[in-house]
This record gives sequence, structure tokens and C-alpha cells, in this order.
Amino acid sequence: MLFNSYPFILLFLPAALAGYFWLGRRSNLAPVIWLAAASLTFYAIGNWQFVALLLLSIAFNYGIGHLLIVAKLTSSQRKVALALGVAGDLLVLGIFKYAGFVTENVNALAGTHFAVHILLPVGISFYTFTQIAFLVDAWRGQVAAYALPHYALFVTYFPHLIAGPILHHKDMIPQFEREETKHPHAHLILCGLIIFAIGLFKKTCLADGIQPLVALAFDARAPSFDQAWLGALAYTFQLYFDFSGYSDMAIGISLMFGIFLPVNFNSPYKATSIVEFWRRWHMTLSHFLRDYLYIPLGGNRRGRVLRYINLLLTMLLGGLWHGAAWTFVIWGALHGAYLCINHAFNALVPNVPKWLAHPTRVAGAVLTFLAVVVAWVFFRAERVDWAMRIVNAMADPFNIVFGREEIAASVMVTIYAALVWLAPNTQGLMGYDHANRRVGDGLMSGRMRPLVLYGASLVLAFGILGIQSHSEFIYFRF
Repeated sequence: MLFNSYPFILLFLPAALAGYFWLGRRSNLAPVIWLAAASLTFYAIGNWQFVALLLLSIAFNYGIGHLLIVAKLTSSQRKVALALGVAGDLLVLGIFKYAGFVTENVNALAGTHFAVHILLPVGISFYTFTQIAFLVDAWRGQVAAYALPHYALFVTYFPHLIAGPILHHKDMIPQFEREETKHPHAHLILCGLIIFAIGLFKKTCLADGIQPLVALAFDARAPSFDQAWLGALAYTFQLYFDFSGYSDMAIGISLMFGIFLPVNFNSPYKATSIVEFWRRWHMTLSHFLRDYLYIPLGGNRRGRVLRYINLLLTMLLGGLWHGAAWTFVIWGALHGAYLCINHAFNALVPNVPKWLAHPTRVAGAVLTFLAVVVAWVFFRAERVDWAMRIVNAMADPFNIVFGREEIAASVMVTIYAALVWLAPNTQGLMGYDHANRRVGDGLMSGRMRPLVLYGASLVLAFGILGIQSHSEFIYFRF
């Protein structure tokens, strides 16, 4: 089920909210069970064949976590339990997501003709990483004993289940346990509606609106210089507003239930370096890769060379997490190389003179954005040779068409660039503070009421008018 569909907006979400708050008057546990059941229903509507797999994953990880938290195991037994849990999660993820990729490459190398066709369960990457983090923290002694209904809701919570953010148990389960979240809060519901409406507008009007221009580069057999750049930039902005829209909608939906989700998207194209970009783009994935992969590999504690190797390995695996294809491997390798160059530059030039600070930031922002655009070509392309065709065209300024279609595309791309770099992001506009559980203070005091309410009404109206096609979110594929 899609957040931008009529059945979700007009049927599922109102029913889930009504049942949650009605049961909240009578019990503290019943609303948790209701919301977990609603989340499973949400998943089953589009992926019924994988509900059993999701339930088995929850039971398996909860059982391993229970052993690590409650059972009096020796240090070596705890390591074995952790290894069993993580290996089980990665094995399932590997079979469903990477078996076909491995088979194709074995066939290419060995000249064999094995065929593996496995349907990818939606959201498996997100709920697998969420539970691996839980197991590692349980092994580290950082997890309290949680009730099964709360753990099941933590994994299945429908605002995050399909495309993130990757949740952390310490952040979410205590919110599910609190009694005050089971009662409707008019302010949070209003703020949630506004944020949801903004996200709906980003997805249905902005992301879907620029999607046709992507074909200029990615559907052309021989794109010109201007077509390649316009198509690549169109995809860059489509992905931005698609993912930003989903992130806003997830936060808005969760706020209606009184639950604060972590921010997963913070104006990444305003970054002045690749390091900063990864602090702003898919933030919960960046935190996971840092805390559960990069630091355990050694981080920056074993010298500069090993630090760069760890960065490359982390980003290669981050690329593979997004998809089983060499295009994603190259995308991850590019970002790993970018990060190594960024850290090397910071080490060589630790201090920039004050009079150069602003020009340096501007140059850094431009260079970062261009590097990200080139990497997105591999992220979007179906094959490596197709991506190279576009990259080669982007490097050939003497092959220009720039006809009527390209002029119109240039105008649209310029408008989108202005929105990305000049408009405030949603959390800044709404004062969303996940850490302190605050949102819409300006709205509550009355300072923002006319602007926000009228603006949200327009956004919601345009958004609903634009959801005729119910297009899928890009990150649903991962």
C-alpha cells in the first residue's frame, strides 16, 4: 500500500488511528497490539506472500535477543548467539536479495546457465538492518528486556517498514511503552497532517512532475551533452523530492500517533562536502553503517591507510545494500573514493584562511553536488555500459542539441534547483525536533497559524489532485 494512494489516506490511516486511540482509553498494551496488527495488515496488502517471513524474522531475532539479554550465558556463548543471529539475518537477506546477482556472475565466469528467480520482499533491507542493530546492542549489554508486542511493533511499525528510516530500539520502544502516546493530541495530529501534506506534495507534484525529463538521458541511445546533463539533473531532483517526500510523510503519519520518528533527510544538496552530504542523506543508514560496520572494522583508529580502506569497504557494502547490481557497487565505490579524497584534503588543509572561507564553501558545495550527480547516474542506470554512455556524453561539451524540449527542460530543472537550495526544509519550517520531542512551537503560539494552515490546505489539495497514478516510491525497491 502506498502513502500517496486513496485507500491509504481515506481508509487505512483513519481506521488505524481510530482503533489505536479508542483502545488507548482502556489499556496501555492493547493499542500496541492493534498498531502491530495494523502494520502487518499494511504490509500484507501488497506483500501477503512474505508476511510469514517477516513474522519468522521477528520471532528469530526476538529469541536471540532474549538469550543475549536474559539468559546467563558465558562470554563465548554470547558471541556464538550473536554470530548465529547476525548470520541468520544476513543469510535470509542474501538469499532473497543477492542469490540472482551471484548466480548471474557465476554463469558469466563459468559459462554455466543456472537460473534463480526470487521475488524480493519489500522492506527486507530495512527490517533486517533494524534487527541486526538490536542484536549487536543486546550483545553489548545496551538493551533492556522488551515485551514481544513492543518489539514486534518496533520492527513492523508501518510508517517506516517499507522504506525506512532504520529505527533504533532505544529511541522507539520507550515511546511505544508510554501511556501518554495512546491518547490523541490535537497539536501533534495537526502538525502530522501538515507534514504529511507537504510530503504528499513533494512526491505527487514535484518528484512525479519531473520524472518524464529523466528519459532525456536514461532512455536515449545516444544522448547529447545537454540531454545527458538535463536527464541526470532531473533524476537527481526526482530522487531528492521522492525520498524527502516519503520521509516527511512517514514523520507526519507517526506524529498523528504521538510517535516521533528520527529525521532521515536534511537538505543534503546544501552540503559543502561529501562528509556533510552523508550526514544529511539517508541519515539513519549513515548512522548504521558508521556504528555497526565502519567503527567495528577499526574506523580511524588504526592509521590513515586502514581508515581509507574501511571507508571504501563500508561504502561498497552500502552500495550493495541498495541493490544487487554492479551499478550499485560502482555507486558505493564512487562515494567511498569521494570520502577518502575529502578526508585526505581535510588532513592536508586543516585550516582555511578566513578570507577564503566563503569561496571555499561555495566551491565545496558545487563540487559536492556535481560529484553526487555523476554517482546518481550509476545508481539509476540499468547497466554499467548504459551509465558510461551517459557519463561520456556529460563529458562531451561539443555534442549539443538544445532544441525546444531541452530549453523547456532547462527551465524546469532551474526551478527545481531553486526549490532545493533556497526553500527551507520541512523540519526547519515546522520546528520538528526529534531529540526533544517538540514540533510546531510557532504554530502552537499562533505565530504560524494563518500561513501554515492556508499553505497546508493548498498543499493537500494539490497533493490529492496529483495522486491519480499512485506511483511507487523509489526507495521501495531497496
